Amino acid sequence: MNNKPYKTTFKNLKEMSLHVGKELGLTDWVEIKQSDINTFAKLTEDEQWIHIDKEKSEKYSPYKNTIAHGFMILSFSTKFAYETFAINSVKMGLNYGLDRVRFPSATPSGGQIRARVSLLEMDYNAGNSKYKIGLTIELKDQEKPVCVAEFLAMAYE
Repeated sequence: MNNKPYKTTFKNLKEMSLHVGKELGLTDWVEIKQSDINTFAKLTEDEQWIHIDKEKSEKYSPYKNTIAHGFMILSFSTKFAYETFAINSVKMGLNYGLDRVRFPSATPSGGQIRARVSLLEMDYNAGNSKYKIGLTIELKDQEKPVCVAEFLAMAYE
């Protein structure tokens, strides 16, 4: 398994369609800072103590630290997609939705995450295509992922 960041670039959607079932890339590590968790908490009005109160988390949380919101980690999906593959002919892309999302493990404040991205499915049509990528978001120094998601997108040439 490749452990160095890399990105796959396709000439067009047809070329991409030949890569169903294959890994497309691996991102660099990204640190999840407490200041970003606090901003996300305020923006989404999810200010539960397990995310923003370090002292209370150290005392009562099973993680002994504040943790990032699962949806905060999921929101990195677009960034991770851009970092792991490109389609040169595409003029516009749209998020189409999610099929399956799980948060098997928590992301502690100060932890580092990265994503492995694979092409799971593709409905190829000349000019536009719908595809599904699989993201496995890993936490540095931990075997269990923090997020596993199936992300749907539309691409227009």
